[in-house]
Amino acid sequence: MITCYLKYVIDPYKIKEFEVYSKMWIRLVNKLGGTHQGYYLPHEGANNIAYALFSFPSLTAYEEYRRKMALDAECQEAYKFAEETRCILSYERSFMRPVFE
Repeated sequence: MITCYLKYVIDPYKIKEFEVYSKMWIRLVNKLGGTHQGYYLPHEGANNIAYALFSFPSLTAYEEYRRKMALDAECQEAYKFAEETRCILSYERSFMRPVFE
């Protein structure tokens, strides 16, 4: 299993727009074969940092998701929404593997 860890720098005046965007992607990641663990929006501390976590059985499964995502009309709409609202200023993507007992 791999988990994609995303750190977003968001516009603090557009948190509502980012929340709409987040809800779009939770459903889309699950639809396209991943397991979304949610988005985490600012509450205390920095008002412009948000996180997201979602997992796939393997890096190969994630790569297949990326291929499907590029062709999916709903995914393209989600990207367009973020671009039009400019709620995301930048992001960093990392991949991690869990360690269990």
